[in-house]
Amino acid sequence: MSGELHILTDYELHILQKIELEMLIEIDRICRKNDIRYSIDGGTLLGAVRHKGFIPWDDDADVIFLRSEYEKFREACKCDLDSERFFLQDYITDPEYRWGYAKMRRNDTSYIRAGQEDQKFHDGIFLDIFVVDNVPDGWFARRIHHFACFLIRKGLYSEVGKKNEKNPVIRCIYTLMSRISKDTYFRWRNKLAASVAGKKTELISHYMYQYPKRCKYGLPGECFGEMIDMEFDGYTLRGFKKYDLYLSRLYGDYMKMPPESDRVPKMEITSISVVDPILP
Repeated sequence: MSGELHILTDYELHILQKIELEMLIEIDRICRKNDIRYSIDGGTLLGAVRHKGFIPWDDDADVIFLRSEYEKFREACKCDLDSERFFLQDYITDPEYRWGYAKMRRNDTSYIRAGQEDQKFHDGIFLDIFVVDNVPDGWFARRIHHFACFLIRKGLYSEVGKKNEKNPVIRCIYTLMSRISKDTYFRWRNKLAASVAGKKTELISHYMYQYPKRCKYGLPGECFGEMIDMEFDGYTLRGFKKYDLYLSRLYGDYMKMPPESDRVPKMEITSISVVDPILP
């Protein structure tokens, strides 16, 4: 890891959340205009349920789409996204971007993750956009699929891992993996998704994101059926109607507050620059 860590001030966290809210509102606007289903996700969904907005110490935001809905959203952004303020980032729109999930970035800002100072992709303040695919049913197929996702995820991370991994053996493995192009890893990911596309499976998963052990192979596909309006910091966003099932699988007893010592931002960064958010 290179660079001295930057600890967010209360003011910076407040502005960071407002910029993330600005992006959430933009995604919601585009999705409602084009009849695209999405849900706020992870800690953002938990925040809507438990706090009616951001978890006070949360430093990121998440939304989630089924693959088919994301493709519609991606197409809609070509016409409807306010490109002066925002950039939809994935491995296609940003040739330097290696992560297996998309992001919405705020232009004219910067948010540098620790260990990624030399990466050349757009580095503005972001929210994560998770795109999920089916997971094969069956004990054996599910585990083979999970291991294949693990290898692809590590391959995409290898460009960072070969510089930051402390274990010399693993660092060497990352170095070897980094010789395979990111486009090849994404082709493998897409083929994996296509192999179960169109099937009704018990679980749905984001292939390039590691879930907790309680739901390591994915989350219930039934959660992705119906969405509802949810209050979020005075605005209305969309979330899973079956949020209780979803959050229980993801977090366990999600209404229980964590200990005081854990109520801090989790993202390790080395620098941040902000702009004044424009909220309706």
